[in-house]
Amino acid sequence: MSKEDIEDNIESVEDQQTEDMFEHHHVIADVGQDAVRIDKFLMDRLANVSRNRLQNIAKAGSLIVNGNPVKSNYKVRAKDDISVVLPYPVREIKLVAEDIPIDIVYEDDALVIVNKPANMVVHPGFGNYSGTLLNAIVYHFEGLPQREDYFGRPGLVHRIDKHTTGILVVAKTELALTHLAKQFYDRTSERKYYALVWGDVVEDEGTITGHIGRSKKNRKVFQVYEEDEGFGKDATTHYKVVERFRYVTLVECKLETGRTHQIRVHFKHIGHPLFHDLEYGGDRILKGTTFAKYQQFINNCFKLIPGQALHAKTLGLTHPTTGERLFFDSELPTGFTQLLEKWRNYTKIN
Repeated sequence: MSKEDIEDNIESVEDQQTEDMFEHHHVIADVGQDAVRIDKFLMDRLANVSRNRLQNIAKAGSLIVNGNPVKSNYKVRAKDDISVVLPYPVREIKLVAEDIPIDIVYEDDALVIVNKPANMVVHPGFGNYSGTLLNAIVYHFEGLPQREDYFGRPGLVHRIDKHTTGILVVAKTELALTHLAKQFYDRTSERKYYALVWGDVVEDEGTITGHIGRSKKNRKVFQVYEEDEGFGKDATTHYKVVERFRYVTLVECKLETGRTHQIRVHFKHIGHPLFHDLEYGGDRILKGTTFAKYQQFINNCFKLIPGQALHAKTLGLTHPTTGERLFFDSELPTGFTQLLEKWRNYTKIN
């Protein structure tokens, strides 16, 4: 395997997010199937899945037979249609604990809510084997009282890009990970982002759709494909305008799906790349005047943030053990706040 193939494989895993992070196993019992417990039935058919893990999956409501969740002692019958949603197994990269400061918004025995800063990769991968959010979380976990149901490692439920800031949830136990994974898979979690995009977005609110897949020309980025092209996965982004600055617009985005780079790709697709997006063309002047003073203003704005102006503002989910609906909100980081203030001042005096 070539170095490029290896990089592709690593990047494809790193790029998987939310729904894409989870294997969806589908099995139909044979016509002559004898009645047998479903956990035993699946152990014989799914590689590297323990009985204990299947029981946790059932507790989380992720073991589905003929459209309904079942317990691990359910007896499989002929022609049963069985579905299982599992988090991807941990990759063959050792997570080394590193004493890196992290902003923990909320924590209990089941999960941790973290406010990720800019310029931090979430998970170790090619070119980023240390200094990641998970390295910091592992260090934090090592300082906690250990229980039997602890992973001993973080359970990553979803990811946000290196330069994107904001709210992330990390599971502490296998049951919590499985339960949260199903919420993201079923799209019952709620996520809202703030993004500053180039141009004056015409509609006050709207919906962007389009299948998203890796670019055939540049494997490091993604693009929108038409449905009849048979490439990529369906993606839906709802947005509404929060504030207008003549040449750029602040929008709130609600994700219905969670494809890689979804907001960045969708807004580029409709002609409004994210401000200072290094991969999708937002790191150059796309709207405004040709005056040197304006060009200097934009360059000063670029210096306030390391990459795209995108912040995971809120996250709503159901607690995996209590069933309580939780909602978390995060303030915009300093650089993003300063960026908006500069645009407010600019539009007032120009």
